[in-house]
Order: sequence, then C-alpha cells, then structure tokens
Amino acid sequence: MGVVALALAAIGRVAAWVRITAVPLYLIAGLALGDGGLIGLRVSDGFVELTSEVGVILLLLALGLEYEQSELRSGLRSGVWPGVVDMVANAVPGFLFALILGWGWQAAVLLGGITWVSSSGIIAKVLRDLDRLAFRETSTILRLLVIEDLAMAVYLPVAAALVVGGTPSEMLLSVAGAVAAVTAVSAMALHWGDHIAALLGAGSDEALLLAVFGLTLLVAGLAEWVGVSGAIGAFLVGLALSGSVGERAARLIAPLRDLFAATFFLFFSLRVDPAALAGAALPALILAGVTMLTKIGTGWYAARRDGVGRGGRLRVGTALVARGEFSIVIAALAVGVADGAGLGALATAYVLVLAVAGPVATRLVDTLATRRLARYVRTRLT
Repeated sequence: MGVVALALAAIGRVAAWVRITAVPLYLIAGLALGDGGLIGLRVSDGFVELTSEVGVILLLLALGLEYEQSELRSGLRSGVWPGVVDMVANAVPGFLFALILGWGWQAAVLLGGITWVSSSGIIAKVLRDLDRLAFRETSTILRLLVIEDLAMAVYLPVAAALVVGGTPSEMLLSVAGAVAAVTAVSAMALHWGDHIAALLGAGSDEALLLAVFGLTLLVAGLAEWVGVSGAIGAFLVGLALSGSVGERAARLIAPLRDLFAATFFLFFSLRVDPAALAGAALPALILAGVTMLTKIGTGWYAARRDGVGRGGRLRVGTALVARGEFSIVIAALAVGVADGAGLGALATAYVLVLAVAGPVATRLVDTLATRRLARYVRTRLT
C-alpha cells in the first residue's frame, strides 16, 4: 500500500507538471503494475473492489455537492430531449457494431449500453482538475450526466433480465422497483434536503465528516440493494446538502475523495491483462473513434440548445467522451451471454481507450482556446 500511495503521488506530480488531469496516467500505470504488466503488483481482490466502489461514490457525492437543487429541477425539465438524442446517437452505433461482428441481440443490447453512457466518475474528476465547475457550459454536462445516470436505473435491470432470460412480468417488476427507488430517493433529496442538511450540520467538522461519509455509503448501499446504481444515491446525497453545510461537507470530504478516486482509476486498469486486449484492440479503436464523434456531436447539440458559444459546445462534447464505471458494470453482465468473452475484452479495451482519450481531448481543447485568446489579445494590443 505504501508503494501504491507513493506511485500515485508521483503520477499526480507528473500530471501537474504537464498540466493535464491525472486520470489517463493512473489508468496507464495500472496496466503497467497489474498482471501481465511490467511489475505485476499483487493486491487483495477485496481491497480493489472496495476502494473502487468507494472512489466512485465519493466522486459522485462531490459532484452532487456542486450541483444546486434548483439546477436539477430545471435540468430534468429541459434535459429530457437532449438525453434522448444522446441515447440514440451513442447506443445505436454499439448495437449495430455488435451485429456486424456476428454477435447475438443480447450482446448487441449490452454493447449499446456500453457505448451510450459516459463516465460520471472520470468526468467529475476532469472538471475539478481543470477548474471547470464554474464554467457556464458545465451545467449542460451535469444535466446530461444526471439524465444518463437516472436512465441507467432502468436500463441495468432490463439488461440483467435479458441476460438471464426473465419473463416479461419479472422484467416489468424489476424495472418498476428500480424506478420507484430512484423516485423515492430523488423526492427525499429535493423536498427534505434542507432538513437533512440542518440535522447533519449542527455538530463539529469531525462529526459532519463522519455523518456525510456514513450517510453516503448507507444510501449507496441501499440503492444497490434495490437494484439502482450506488452512484445515483451518492449524487442525490450531495444534492441534498445545500448551502453552508454543503460547502463545509465539500471541503471536508475533498481529501477522502482524492485518495479513493485515485485508487479507483489505478485499480480499474490494474485488473486488466494487457495481453488479453490485443485481439480486441482494432475493433475497440474503430468503435471508440465512431462514438467519440457521436458523443462530441451530442454535447454540441445540447450546449447549443442552452445558448452556449462554439468553444463551450466543443468543451461539452469532449468532456462527455470518457466511458468508465457504468460501461464496466454493463460488461460484467455479459458473463451469461454466448458472446460474453468477446464482449468483455472489447468493452475493456474500449473503456481504456476513451478513459484516456476523453481527458486528453478535454485538456487539448482548453489549450487551443487559451492560445486563440492569447493571439486575439496580442492582435488587439498591437
């Protein structure tokens, strides 16, 4: 663990030196340290799973703390149509690609989900690292992420039922339970958030930190128990803590978030054998190229509807490129599918490509925008 922590520290310094987010460097380091890599670091599987889950949960909690309840209400009202466009534009290429590869319709449905949903965890980390949380177009990004995450509450039970071959009544019951759970937690966050914040914020900073951390893990665990993503529950907890209590919680939770988020990205690729990705590399690159363009187009469209300028539209599109935790969860469902082995390898390579390409593309857009601004200022001054 000491070696891992020091490695993460070194990676963070390198990322700060070259002025990019550390996410792609964490992923590449995980490949080098894992089985089949250069070193082959041995860690407990239970520890890897636990830290990865806590990392995603704290990333989404921090994202919720930055998102006001009023913004969520308006986002859910105005973000449905962009969410539909996002689903069609990004899920259809994955579905068709699976059919082209000769896979069955079950694998096609799963691959469509993998290419559809962006990584809330990676995007939250990138937005924070690049100081974009106060940008005008960030609300557009968050709105699409919320729509996607809430849609996953319905998609995942449906996908699981398709894989296990459930009856229509069983599938309907599973979907109804997931929708009811999301609705209940959302209502609690939106209508009782002030009371929850007042209850938690009455004590010291130590008490607030423990209360927020415990409540977040509890809600995330209950959400997963009823078939909803724990990330949704964590996001809604963050959303419920508004005002001064939310600001205190964001400050106190930041060190834990950074620690567990770093281990999440490192250990995600630590479990991947580089040799197993060789056969899926070319299909993954083709699919990643196509869906990178469709995701940028989706972000451009959604930002234009919000009145964002061209530079902001491109920033929205590139920020949404990264795929991650949800895509891996969907790929895990493929164990019971006839084409599950091929789908798992393709999904892993695909996620790794876009988990690296997304943050890098986002940083490049910022660099190009800064250079254009500098040229414009020099021109006006001369």
